[in-house]
Amino acid sequence: MNRPHNQSSGEPSHSDTTPVDSANRGNVDAQPSAPMPDQASQAGRRAGGSSGELTVEDARFDLVMGIVNEISRQRDPQELVSVFRRRATVLFGDSGSVSLSRRNLERPFFKVTRSSTWAEDVNPWKQGDSLPVLQGGILSDLIYADTARIIPDVTIDQEDPALPFLPNAKSLLVLPLFDEGHALNMVVRFSDNPRGFDGLDLAESVLRANLFGLATRSLVLRQQLESTYAELDRELHSVGEIQRLLLPAKLPEIPGTDIAASYSTAARAGGDYYDFIPLDNGRWGMLIADVSGHGTPAAVYMAILRTMLHAYEGDLSNPANVLTFVNRRLQGQFGVDLSMFVTAFYGIYNPEDGSFEYACAGHNPPLSVDRQANVRELDEAQGVPLGVLPDYTYAAARTRLRGGDTLLLYTDGITEAMNDKGEMYGRTRLLSCVREDVSHAQSIIDCVTYKLLAYTGQAAQEDDRTLVAVRVLKE
Repeated sequence: MNRPHNQSSGEPSHSDTTPVDSANRGNVDAQPSAPMPDQASQAGRRAGGSSGELTVEDARFDLVMGIVNEISRQRDPQELVSVFRRRATVLFGDSGSVSLSRRNLERPFFKVTRSSTWAEDVNPWKQGDSLPVLQGGILSDLIYADTARIIPDVTIDQEDPALPFLPNAKSLLVLPLFDEGHALNMVVRFSDNPRGFDGLDLAESVLRANLFGLATRSLVLRQQLESTYAELDRELHSVGEIQRLLLPAKLPEIPGTDIAASYSTAARAGGDYYDFIPLDNGRWGMLIADVSGHGTPAAVYMAILRTMLHAYEGDLSNPANVLTFVNRRLQGQFGVDLSMFVTAFYGIYNPEDGSFEYACAGHNPPLSVDRQANVRELDEAQGVPLGVLPDYTYAAARTRLRGGDTLLLYTDGITEAMNDKGEMYGRTRLLSCVREDVSHAQSIIDCVTYKLLAYTGQAAQEDDRTLVAVRVLKE
């Protein structure tokens, strides 16, 4: 490399370079890039005057348009760079290029991220550990100088570590790529012509290179985000699958009843929960609960609720005591957090006599519909949601289910589902599916599901939806 006599740092001198701020800058500024021609003027140039020949300017325009068109169709940053490097040799009229990075390195160290001398491309974002790290020499001087320049008549020292990456280089085009004000990356194009970059608009080349660098960085970030979202989605899918394992594997066969249930989450996982608990003397506990919010936090809270319920060592046939116990355990575990609470309904059904004892913690009162379509709300034991008041004691109420009665336990994600006009589905529409001629509980579930989807249309599901139908067979 030709070096100035008055410098010891190893940086190229002004005598054999053309930096942006050198005397040659006047030549660069004197040649502002022409504005993009409109179609009319372009058509005029294509006519080539009277001869109809394609001009050099037209050919370059077509080349640039072809590059931009091909680049715009790339979605992978590695492919984007490969396309640009392949076409840039024609654009710049040079022999090749080498890409450098000093990110996370100290002077004089730098990393070679790409080289036209390599037989195969290396992906620096995925194979960074395999890239060579070099020390000193002309490339080190250039990348730490933070400036663009054209270096004509260059000679590379035989001992310079850059020699293998700049074969037969007689002139260089140095294009720093800035990130937060520093040239952390750089592209050095080289030509075997000592004046290979004469007449090149340096300022335009720097701008073009940095805009391309920003486009590449955007694709890298997009790819990273897509990968992160895909991994997160896989994890949430796993959470949802685990959560569903906490629900009953199959519905119980309670004598004299027909039972069906549906469960749909707004996200991969949700905060709704239902359960059937076998008790002594043929009785069954029926629980439905709704954790505030939805998604993974609600799913975790729901799993904790289930654990507490199944860890209860007291009498599970006393619904008031069960809810009181769970409420105190939630308070002891999390304290008072009004952003996370649970509404729940727990009832004990005895198929021998149809008795049904229940307690409610702020949940939607289940609906009992008899064979004459008369509707009763089981709302005589209302209490506050679980996790709100630490010393709250729940009360219980009793009723009786008779042959032909249908009991609907549901979460508010069903009745509060909205159509595109912002109107809620409501209780009346829910009850329209409980008819005398619908003999099976599953038919009720299917009816509600169909009508709900038809009502909400393309609107996104905003909340988890759970519905349990218990039909007492006719006596």
